[in-house]
Amino acid sequence: MSGDPRRARPAPAAPSGPPAFAEARSKRAKVRAAGMDPDYWYAVAYESELPRGTTLATRFWGHPIVVYRGTDGSLHALEDRCAHRQLKLSAGEVNGCHLTCTYHGWTYDGDGHVVHYAHDLFGRARPEVKVSGYPVTARHGLVWIFPGDPALASVRTVPAIPELSGSRPWARLDASYTWQAHHSMIIDNVSDFSHSYLHRRYRPFWDAKLTHHELTGDRVELSYDTCVGGGGLASRFVDRRRVDTTSIDLAFDYPYQRSDTGGAIKHWCFVLPMDRRTSRVFFVFCFDAVRIPGTRRTLPRRLLPLFMRLTGALLVKPLLRQDGTAVESEQLGYETHHAAPIVELNPAVGLFQDLTIRKWQEFLDRDRARPRPSGIALADGRVAPGPRHRKGPP
Repeated sequence: MSGDPRRARPAPAAPSGPPAFAEARSKRAKVRAAGMDPDYWYAVAYESELPRGTTLATRFWGHPIVVYRGTDGSLHALEDRCAHRQLKLSAGEVNGCHLTCTYHGWTYDGDGHVVHYAHDLFGRARPEVKVSGYPVTARHGLVWIFPGDPALASVRTVPAIPELSGSRPWARLDASYTWQAHHSMIIDNVSDFSHSYLHRRYRPFWDAKLTHHELTGDRVELSYDTCVGGGGLASRFVDRRRVDTTSIDLAFDYPYQRSDTGGAIKHWCFVLPMDRRTSRVFFVFCFDAVRIPGTRRTLPRRLLPLFMRLTGALLVKPLLRQDGTAVESEQLGYETHHAAPIVELNPAVGLFQDLTIRKWQEFLDRDRARPRPSGIALADGRVAPGPRHRKGPP
């Protein structure tokens, strides 16, 4: 005798997560699964974060990389694993220009070759062992790595910021965050000015009207008519008689984002895609001059560094933290509701996403043509699980 047929119904399937890049069908799903083309220079840290004789562990799209500074000040970047037992080299120690694994004392030079074994070789010839090395440089106070094809490192250059050099460099303000959000969400956020409501307390811009948007090659250019820097404290230091703050020009000059207000206020945004839901973001703001409130005079240059620190603490960093909260919430929302209908109103956002999808697909196509796939393509934004630690007897 058969049982109640109602009891034989299978349990509803658990909802699946967002699709991978190859399986994604909509533009939103595609862009939220895309990596970033590694054949560019990416900022990974401030120079001040890497004193002599220290290491810094980072990732590019799930692929672990260690950057270290030799005791002579030289910079090096290697795959963050010892070829012996796969321990993280970032946990090792710097010896001169070399990096030594903390387990068996295998020592690597700046190109990734093992140059010393701190133990007996059991009568065997010294093995030729190597991990991947990456071009690395310092510019604009930041440490940059080239995680892609080393042959292209001399072709592609770190973005020039002429405002920070010369005999009269502009005032500079830096901010950096590690946000639990996909890199494309951050590019959308910093270029889409329809979210002024989020910043209604600080009012860095408002009533923005998109006047131009265009995708040409590997660059999206867009412009808004908007009032820039008019909220509270900031409005007192902007000389609107000298600077046109009624519009702003922006560009996603892949993979870097930048803006220009009246030729006198500029900013750069450098995004490091650490994995599928983690991005480190570096903001560099440049100001030609700062007005003394109530006068037509500008702040003396010797006082600008102090002013930038105060402005960063009181205005810019709290404002950017709002952006961080928003994109992290967007990430969680996408992971839960990735199949929901797409409702996107700003046409410029579609251009950012088209460019991001195309550049990642082009990298994957190049990588498939190589004899061996890159570690970045194999990682595909996934982070390897960390070591398991027993908490006590079972």
